[in-house]
Amino acid sequence: MPGRRLSSGERAQIEVLFGQGLSFPQIAAVIGRDRSTVWREVSRNHCYTGGRVRSGARHPHGPNPGYVAGVGYPKGWGGAYRWKYCHRNAQAKADLRARRPRSGKLRPGWGRPWPPLWQTVKDRLSQRHSPQQIAASLRREFPEQPEMWVSHETVYQAIYYQARGGMRQELVRQVALRSGRAMRRPQSRQAAAGRGSRPWVRDFHISTRPAEATDRAVPGHWEGDLVIGARGASAIITLVERATRYVMLGALPDSRVSEQVIDTLIGLMRRLPAELRKTLTWDQGIEMIQHPTFTLATDCQVYFCDPHSPWQRGSNENTNGLLRQYFPRSSTDFRTYTQDDLDAVARELNGRPRQTLNWQNPAEALNKYLVATAT
Repeated sequence: MPGRRLSSGERAQIEVLFGQGLSFPQIAAVIGRDRSTVWREVSRNHCYTGGRVRSGARHPHGPNPGYVAGVGYPKGWGGAYRWKYCHRNAQAKADLRARRPRSGKLRPGWGRPWPPLWQTVKDRLSQRHSPQQIAASLRREFPEQPEMWVSHETVYQAIYYQARGGMRQELVRQVALRSGRAMRRPQSRQAAAGRGSRPWVRDFHISTRPAEATDRAVPGHWEGDLVIGARGASAIITLVERATRYVMLGALPDSRVSEQVIDTLIGLMRRLPAELRKTLTWDQGIEMIQHPTFTLATDCQVYFCDPHSPWQRGSNENTNGLLRQYFPRSSTDFRTYTQDDLDAVARELNGRPRQTLNWQNPAEALNKYLVATAT
């Protein structure tokens, strides 16, 4: 069935049939359109008398302006039959009319200031929210104000198309890949034996972890790792709660030996109520060799992943990738960051809306659980 708008091919058919002397109802029957559609097309998109258009067709029964001696001006069909019709010229007119340009929600019109909504979006971009997170959180926060809604594609257009010069430099870190790579790189799949013996892992394999931790049924189950700085000279601890994606960061100003790591982990876990200290999943790094001390101090059991299996701590790996926006691998010395600095970064991450949480942020999700358990 023909579409709502005439295509270029249909206009070409109209031009041929119009030149052959068919009436508008006859042309409509041939191309499968209503007669009024054909009449309206020729009336709107004709090229007047065609003085400046070489191609096109005239209707043989249209009025002839030439004078015939003894007869005068012969009577034609009149109306729209008197024009010249060219399908190329008609298509150009239709395309121009269909554009209907308008200023976007995040782009200023010519000579006008930036829309107020752009400042809201810009503030959230500066907090490293993604365009999709911004779009979803605005709809959730302003359910009765459609003027505050914006699609993630509109945000991208404002960044890529409209933002130029100094503003592009300001936002470039928001639209670049966090990893900085232009393509994927293959992941190592070495044999587990390459890591050597890990006797402290033997009785605490991830397969023995409680089922409620695996299915993220309730909060209190954590994933942890170290994020390493430039040249392997420094590190910090990252902890992510599996159900709410809540993040905590721990400073290691002196070293990342097991004693330092365990002491920092104990301090982080003691910030939490007992019901949120159930399990901790880690890789098989040697920094956790003294994990029994951590378990005795916090009553939080540690479990260890398979070698070379980062997907078993997927939430933590994703968070570590987000942290590279704040701490580039090639230039970061974590010894220059205090615990207060890391807490500020963690607050910003916990304020980002997350799609997996139905666009709540981790802080809201964790607080909702704490309120429910307190009542």
